Amino acid sequence: MSESKPNVPKLRFPGFTDPWEQRKLGELYEKNTERNVCGFGPNRTLSVATMTFNEEGNGADEASLPSYKVIRVGDVAFEGHTNKEFAYGRFVVNAQADGIMSPRFSCLRPKHNYPVLFWKYYLHNECVMRRILVRSTKRGTMMNELVPADLFSQTIPVPCPDEQHAIGAFFRELDDLITLHQRKLDDVKQLKRGMLQKMFPKDGSSVPEVRFPGFTDPWEQRKLGDVAVFDKGVGFSKDDFAEEGAQLFHYGRLYTNYECVVRSVDTYAAPQEGAVFSKGGEVVTPSSGETAEDIAIASAIVSSGIMLGGGLNIIRPCPRLDPVFLALSISNGRQHYDLARRAQGKSIVHLYNDDLAKSSLVVPCQLAEQQAIGRFFEAFDRLVALHQRELDHIKLLKKALLQQMFV
Repeated sequence: MSESKPNVPKLRFPGFTDPWEQRKLGELYEKNTERNVCGFGPNRTLSVATMTFNEEGNGADEASLPSYKVIRVGDVAFEGHTNKEFAYGRFVVNAQADGIMSPRFSCLRPKHNYPVLFWKYYLHNECVMRRILVRSTKRGTMMNELVPADLFSQTIPVPCPDEQHAIGAFFRELDDLITLHQRKLDDVKQLKRGMLQKMFPKDGSSVPEVRFPGFTDPWEQRKLGDVAVFDKGVGFSKDDFAEEGAQLFHYGRLYTNYECVVRSVDTYAAPQEGAVFSKGGEVVTPSSGETAEDIAIASAIVSSGIMLGGGLNIIRPCPRLDPVFLALSISNGRQHYDLARRAQGKSIVHLYNDDLAKSSLVVPCQLAEQQAIGRFFEAFDRLVALHQRELDHIKLLKKALLQQMFV
């Protein structure tokens, strides 16, 4: 196997073969000391985190704006807050427009004109910048602080301008694709929220705004305890999770990977004595959570053989109540607010089976209408999941390419 060449990325566009040239950052950048004497107003305040304009400013008094730094296109802000993705802070290149930023952030200005898009992705790349920031930052009171003198002594591999242009344009197109898929995902979620509001009756009404053809009868109010029986799951901890075994529905899934309809899960555990298995048709809600709104959610377990863990209230509806419709009603209908009102506790709130039994729901008298509503929103969930997978795939592709196309 041939060894990789120094200062040559693993993946390149055709026609580029020369090694990247080592350059000192002090040859490329200098401290930006320009102050806001040109009179930019609060609406020209750029968020360092996102490098987008905050039309209302950041809350600072207008009298302080002359002390703000001017950050022009191509300038680089240092955002010193650390997280799992950026262990020492990060550089954010202004590819938006000229504006102003808080004087508490360090700012660099390029000494020469350069392809801004390339440097936007290059300097924001943790794989590239981590070793540099280790040597050029110090821990401050609230966040890491940049030491410009140390930074300017560091070196970084730099490709020729034509390759910089090609790489920058490529990642901009990839970001445009991510934005497009994010917009599609948001649109589907928004449409679903709108349909949920229209397909369940509002307070004081017994009919929804939108119905499937052929259904005209008013919906009926029921106590859940009159049309369902209740049970509790058996406790499993995360230490019980295994690579194989019986499928286990853990209550945390309702918060981290919520699905209205559950056919299978990807968590497993060895069955415990007394474990409760689904028969298909159960509805589960969390028995505790941080807020009343959090715990007034439900999933319909439509497959048999899934263990139902502790921290779950289990509802088994009678044959004339569709489980998917019931889960939708608990999570989104008038019943959702009734259950949230019944939740008990302060720092941790609880919802018991007795509370569920007393809750009221408004339900179509025909099972066929309940099932039609359930199928409709299950199809929505499949569409949401499809767009989410596509978005995650492109983000993962971008992450891999950032590692392959930079030295």
